Amino acid sequence: MTTIKEESSNKAFGGWQKVYSHDSKELGCHMKFGVFIPPQADSEQVPVVYWLSGLCCTEQNFITKSGSQQHAAKHGLLVVAPDTSPRGCNIEGEEDSWDFGTGAGFYVDATEEKWKTNYRMYSYVTKELPAVIAANFKVDSDKAGIMGHSMGGHGALICAFKNPGQYKSVSAFAPICNPVNCPWGVKAFTGYLGADNKDAWKTYDACDLAKNYNGPPLEVMVDQGKADNFLTQGQLLPDNLVAACANGGVPIVMRMDEDYDHSYYFISSFIGDHFDHHAKFLKD
Repeated sequence: MTTIKEESSNKAFGGWQKVYSHDSKELGCHMKFGVFIPPQADSEQVPVVYWLSGLCCTEQNFITKSGSQQHAAKHGLLVVAPDTSPRGCNIEGEEDSWDFGTGAGFYVDATEEKWKTNYRMYSYVTKELPAVIAANFKVDSDKAGIMGHSMGGHGALICAFKNPGQYKSVSAFAPICNPVNCPWGVKAFTGYLGADNKDAWKTYDACDLAKNYNGPPLEVMVDQGKADNFLTQGQLLPDNLVAACANGGVPIVMRMDEDYDHSYYFISSFIGDHFDHHAKFLKD
């Protein structure tokens, strides 16, 4: 069993919001992740939902700002919130900008020499972390969902599309829908995957994956604030995802929310709806 260390524990809505740390083999560093354990886990195995956070975030942002615990407790869902990148790897340049390197792993497995040893967030999220959770918590791993925000919304979408059947449900808040065509994505993919490796870029692009999805039914739910400054800057491109899902026959509910921005005020306003969405597919 993977050794994990409890870093904090707080009672919430009949369950426990905890933070753990462990040594990650995929990332080659010490990592933290949040876990909300619902009260139902005292007596039965429960479904698990993974939350992937956005640029600059740690495991703390979601668990302290989203108000998720009451909804997870209501539905009996264990919620896992990992960090957004490796930490303390001492790679030259990883601290130089807020949208690349530390806090900006982009949920890919890097192939460029400088980054490929540590920046393997895709494998960490889809393989190593689920194994850690299954070994240490009372979860039904066959009932897993995934969701996220911004860069993490991109991560949730690609993890679901690239692993048909692993996640029964998926949702996102203001995701980076088409990273091969936005400044954030181009910067990250150039750095982690290589400027000339455009075929690899497509394998981490939700729009390309949605157009070619061939797996069990997967209904996507997205909330996007209309007052989101990153929407108007062309970083998020939700219309491209709607078109791609139509091409691939993937059902999608894209809600454009008047006056809402990119913040956790936005997320906390609709997080209950997202837990309802996941519960629909994860609870018998």
